[in-house]
Parts: sequence; C-alpha cells; structure tokens
Amino acid sequence: MSSDIELSWGRRYLMCRPTYFEVAYAINPWMGGVVDPDLAMTQWEALADAIRAAGGAVEEVAAQPALPDMVFTANSGIVDGARLIAGRMRHAERREEIRHVARWATDAGFTVEPLAQGAILEGLGDAIPLGEVLVVGHGARSNVEAHAELTRLTGRTVLPVRLEDPRWYHVDLTLCPLTERRAIVHLGAWSTGDAAAVMAHIPEPLVLEDHEAGSFAVNSVVVGSTVVMPACPPRVGRQLEAWGLDVVVVDVGEFIKAGGAVRCLTLPLDTTLSVAPRTLEPTMEAA
Repeated sequence: MSSDIELSWGRRYLMCRPTYFEVAYAINPWMGGVVDPDLAMTQWEALADAIRAAGGAVEEVAAQPALPDMVFTANSGIVDGARLIAGRMRHAERREEIRHVARWATDAGFTVEPLAQGAILEGLGDAIPLGEVLVVGHGARSNVEAHAELTRLTGRTVLPVRLEDPRWYHVDLTLCPLTERRAIVHLGAWSTGDAAAVMAHIPEPLVLEDHEAGSFAVNSVVVGSTVVMPACPPRVGRQLEAWGLDVVVVDVGEFIKAGGAVRCLTLPLDTTLSVAPRTLEPTMEAA
C-alpha cells in the first residue's frame, strides 16, 4: 500500500443473520422480487467470512420475526467510542429494529444515547465519518434535525448532503471512505454546493458514473487495506489496485432486492466521533 494512512475504523462490525429476511414492503425504488432464503443466508455468511478473512471481527444481534430489514444493521445507529447513538427510522416498518439493537448494545457494554424527539437519523447509513467531519444525508430518510443532534452529542462538524434522487436514499450509497485521503463518491446524487463542501475533504476521490454507482459499488466496507464490495466495475477495480488496495467481491444480490448491499449489512462498532465542539459553517437546508 502507498504512504496513505488506513482508516482508524472498520475492523469490528455488527451483523444480523437473514433468518427472517424478505421483501415484504417497498420503501425505496430498488425493493422488489422474491428472496431465496437459502441463497440469502449463503451470501450473508460469505460476507461475514470475507470480513474475518481481511482481519475484521463480526458480532451478531439476534434476528427478530416480522422485522425483515433488521439485517441492515448500519441503519440502527452510529457508534461513538463506548456508546451507541441510537437511530430513528422514518418508516414505521423499521422502527422496532432500534429497540432490539439497543438491547444488544447495552448487553455488550455500550451506553445507548437516544436522539431528541423530532430527529430522524438512519444510523451510519446516513452519517459517514470522513476525516474530522461527518457527512450526513437528509431529505430522503434522515432529516436536518439530526444534524444538530449529532453536533450536540459529538461536537463534530456536520457536512449536510441533500439526497433528492430516490435511488440514492442513504448517504452510504454515495460515499465510501477508503483511507484518510481517498474515498469512492457518487457526486451525481448530491447538489453542486454539497458536493463541493464534501470534496474539499477528499484529496484523492474516485468519482463514479451513474451506471457504476448503480452496481452498489459505493456500498462497500473497508477492513485495513481490503475493500469488500458487492460489485467492482473494471475502471474502479483498476484504480483501487493502483492505490494498493485489495478488492474482494461478495455477491449480495438477494439483499440488493431490498435496496441494500455490503455497507448496509454491517454496522462498524469501532468508530469514535467525539471531538472538541466546533462552529458549524455549512448552512443547513430544510428537509
């Protein structure tokens, strides 16, 4: 690998087996099709194995009946050291997931911090650490009230990204930090002003075209110098290889039927967000 510095997080993940996974409703444009439960379990286990093979650890929260999307643990909150900032879902079908993940977190030794009433934040799916800032999506799922909450709870500067295209309903479909200097981004999902603010924090971006982003390549996880991806378009693979990163592709096609891939299926448990309070410079739009 080059002299670039690896991410300080991404070596410990929470996952949930797809015991009850199915496409039972439609809350994003990708949702549709019949899930093969055996294939879904095989794909899930292959993803967990790939993370472990790359040097990461996987912990599990028990699946719950009637919560088919609980497999997408990234949406349940965001970890700040020894506490879980619990998420809050926009859609009623998913709200009960938070209670079960919060119980797991408490049993695992985390302090659970709720958001103030009115704040909607679909976990790390809409709040990605990027160096010293948090890139936080809003408009499609999470709302701007969550921005002030994240600043209050962590002191970290929030860079808001308005998501207006329903295909890119979470920020983790549009941004994947790779190292301290590099990230995969899909700028077509962001407004020009938001894109400029985020790109100022990415010295070496890998910018995807719309058709490349449609492969869910951005929805990947990084374990040290290994990028675990649901798909890797040829141009993307060449650049990652040139940067000294190892690519492991894991087919999660059954989960893409519900609009989620590798990042959605994993919640990092080793992120630390809290910093000294800062003054927010970006102007936050109303949702």
